[in-house]
Amino acid sequence: MDAKQTEKFIDGFWESEAIPTITKYIEIPNQSPLFDPDWEKNGHMQRAVDLVCDWVEKQQIPNSRLEVLESEGRTPLLFLEIDGDKEGTVLLYGHLDKQPAMVGWEEGLGPWKPVLRDGKLYGRGGADDGYAIFAVVSAVKALKEQKAPHSRLVVIIECCEESGSVDLPHYVELLVDRIGKPELIICLDSGCGNYDQFWTTTSLRGSLVGNLTVKVLTEGVHSGDASGIVASSFRILRNLLERLEDSETGKLLPPWLHVEIPENRAEETRVTADALGDAVHSHYPFVKGMKAITDDPYELLLNKTWRPTLSITGQAGMPDLVQGGNVLRPETSLKLSIRLPPSLPADGLEEKLRTLLESDPPYGAKVTFETEKGAAGWEAPAVAPWLSSSVDRASQSFFGKEAASFGEGGSIPFMGMLGEKFPEAQFVITGVLGPNSNAHGPNEFLHLQMAKNLSASVSHILADYVQR
Repeated sequence: MDAKQTEKFIDGFWESEAIPTITKYIEIPNQSPLFDPDWEKNGHMQRAVDLVCDWVEKQQIPNSRLEVLESEGRTPLLFLEIDGDKEGTVLLYGHLDKQPAMVGWEEGLGPWKPVLRDGKLYGRGGADDGYAIFAVVSAVKALKEQKAPHSRLVVIIECCEESGSVDLPHYVELLVDRIGKPELIICLDSGCGNYDQFWTTTSLRGSLVGNLTVKVLTEGVHSGDASGIVASSFRILRNLLERLEDSETGKLLPPWLHVEIPENRAEETRVTADALGDAVHSHYPFVKGMKAITDDPYELLLNKTWRPTLSITGQAGMPDLVQGGNVLRPETSLKLSIRLPPSLPADGLEEKLRTLLESDPPYGAKVTFETEKGAAGWEAPAVAPWLSSSVDRASQSFFGKEAASFGEGGSIPFMGMLGEKFPEAQFVITGVLGPNSNAHGPNEFLHLQMAKNLSASVSHILADYVQR
C-alpha cells in the first residue's frame, strides 16, 4: 500500500464520514448495564447500536455482512464479517457501551455534549471506545480503495465491556464456528503513552470490584449519645482496609495478590520510563502542592502495570454535607476496585478477599463483601518478527517515529478470554487513550489525529498480514 495515498484517504474519510457520526454517538447516554440497570427500557443502547449499524451499512463494504445478535436479557453485539482475498482470519474488537457521566467537566463541556476543540472531540465514549468501529471501517475502506488484498476479517463490537464483558462469553460461544481460528487479533480499546507514535499494549491488569459493608446498628442514633460507646462503621471500615492496604505506601499486603515481575517486562518498562520521563505523571490534574507517589517514572509504571492497587470508587450510607446531621450512622459501604497483576490467576481470589475482610470483625460488627465483577489480566505472547516490523513501519509511515510498547493499567476482559481460546494468535492491542484523554473521568476526549494515524496504521498491518 502507498502510505501517502492511505493518509490522504483516511483523513478525508474521517472528516466527511466518521467524525460527524461519532459526534452523534457521543450525544447518546448509553451507559453500560452496571451503571444503568434499566438500559433496555431506557433504549439508549439500542439508539447507539442503530446509529452505528446504519452508518456501517451506508459504507457498502463489498462482500461484508453485518448482524446484531440480541439474546434475551443480554446486551446486543455487532458482528461484522468481511470476506478476504487471501487465507487466514483477523479478529478486530471494540465496544460501544460507556462509563457514567462523572462530575467535574470543564465549563462548556459535558458527557453527552460533543465539542470539537483544538483537534480533540470531547464527550463520553468517543475515545473509550466508540471510535473503534469507525477506525476498523476506515482501515478496510483504505484497503479497498487501493485494491490491496487482505484476509478474512471478523469484527466484534460488544455493549458490555465497561460492566466486565459479562455477556461476551455467551456470544463468543454462539459465534465460535463463524469466528474460526484467528491468527491475528487487533483490539482498539487500549491506551498510548503519547500521541507521537503507534503504541502497542503488552499487558493488561486484571480487576476485582466489590462492595464492602459494615453495619453496627439497626438505625441511626444521636452521635452525642452513642459516640464512645458504639464504634462507628467508618472507623471499622478503616480498620478492615488496613488488612488489605498499607495506608502509608499504598502497597497491598496479601502476598497472594502479587507476582514476580518478569525480567523482560521490567526491562520494557525501563525503556518506556526513559522515553516518557516526567510525562508518566505530569499530565495528571494534581491540585496545587500535590505530587506523585514517587518521582521515579520506572517505579510509577511498575505500580500502574504489574503491581496490585486499591481504589475506592463509590460509597453508600453517608449523606451529603448539607444533610449530615449529628447522627452515628448505622452502616457504611465502600466500593473497592482492586487492580491485579497481568499474570495473576483470578481463581479463588474472590473467596480469599472475602475471608480477609469478613473474618473476625471488630466489635462483632456485621461485615459483608459482595463482588460485582472481576477478571484476570493478560500478557501478550512473544511478537512474531513480521508483526514487529509491520507495526514499526506503520508508525514510521504515519507518525514519523518508531513504534513503542508498554503495559497498561486498565483491564480488557476479552483479551484474557481470547488469549486462552487462541493461544497461537498474535495480538495488536492499541488505542487512542493518551495523556489527559481521561477515560471514565470528566473531559474525556478523542484525539482526532491520533485516531486517523491509528486507522491508517491498522490498514497497513492488515495488508502486511497477508504477506507475512
